[in-house]
Amino acid sequence: MAETAGKDDLAAILAQGAPRRRRGRWLLFALVLLAGLGGGGWYWYASAGTATKVSYTTDPVALGDLTVTVTATGTVEPTTQVDVSSELSGTLKEIMVTYNDRVTNGQILAELDDTKLAAQLANAEAGVVAARARVQSADATLREAAEALTTGQELDKRGVTTRNALTTLQAASDRAIAQLDIARADLTLAEANRDLVAADLAKAVIRSPIDGVVLSRSAEVGQIVAASLEAPVLFTLAEDLSQMQLLVDIDEADIGRVAEGNTAVFTVDAYDGVQFPAQIVQVRYAPETTDNVVTYKAVLAVENPEGLLRPGMTATATITVAEAKGALTVANAALRYAPPAASSGSSSGSGLLGLIMPRRAGGTARTGDGASIWVLRSGAPVQVAVQRGETNGRRTVITGEGLAEGDLAITEQAGGS
Repeated sequence: MAETAGKDDLAAILAQGAPRRRRGRWLLFALVLLAGLGGGGWYWYASAGTATKVSYTTDPVALGDLTVTVTATGTVEPTTQVDVSSELSGTLKEIMVTYNDRVTNGQILAELDDTKLAAQLANAEAGVVAARARVQSADATLREAAEALTTGQELDKRGVTTRNALTTLQAASDRAIAQLDIARADLTLAEANRDLVAADLAKAVIRSPIDGVVLSRSAEVGQIVAASLEAPVLFTLAEDLSQMQLLVDIDEADIGRVAEGNTAVFTVDAYDGVQFPAQIVQVRYAPETTDNVVTYKAVLAVENPEGLLRPGMTATATITVAEAKGALTVANAALRYAPPAASSGSSSGSGLLGLIMPRRAGGTARTGDGASIWVLRSGAPVQVAVQRGETNGRRTVITGEGLAEGDLAITEQAGGS
């Protein structure tokens, strides 16, 4: 009985302690919940306070000139450059000019050994003389035959000669006419052969086709020229170097803006900081492809009165393709700016996590469409519709109602999320 009473007392004691333990667990849970709510509230308050602190980066709308340019590279070349070759094969007997010599049209540059040609010309001249003599002989024979035929015809009218004799005289006259024609043809052929040899002899003297300067010379005395294989370049001549041209490659992305008459300035490595003026005189239609890059050749006229520029110099040209005078301009970043879009979600989460960590209100970043800019007025952004004009890649010409010089165009925003 005593053992049974002891068990009953223990059960009673445990039954009395169970409610206390359950109340302790609920109290601990309530304390954790309150702490979470307090932390979440502080986080939301801090976030809300931060979101109100918005700062803007601005760039003032400016009034002035804007120039649009295209950059291209190329080489300085003579306006007219001529490669002088020899039409004949032979041995160079004499060279009269060298590098940088100034020459005039028709001036002798070099001579080939003409011994063989001179002999051929003498032979051709003799052939002409012989052909002329044959013409004279045939002409005399024709006159003789014509006179005999006339006499025979007179005798035939009187009945003194025979019919066969008259026929013989007629045939002799006809043969004399033919022989004269042959002799005249031979004379023409002989004269043509003489003229051909004379022309070759004249070509043995190599002359300048232009007024200019000798850029290069590959001819040397004793050199054998083999013109039958490929005409060798003996001299390279450039016309007046005071008038030169700049050949530049225009990228296909820029070719639509480049036109004849555009002005430009260019620099060369030889004269650091010196800009030379030029003007486009031709934009060629033929494309040039190098490593899958398509370019088009533009020709710029260049004045070189002081002779500073030399053929082959590498140049970097800046071509003016458009200009705007006294226009309102804005930084291109202002055309790309737009305020963040407001978030469409709830400002708080769901469930216990939402109670403990409320979600911050925020926005989605956006990019402007270029049809408007945002101007900071009285500390607040104001949207202004604009029409865009020329751009140089950094600034753009704009027009818009109410816009004025000095307006602060917003280019970037910090905070507010």
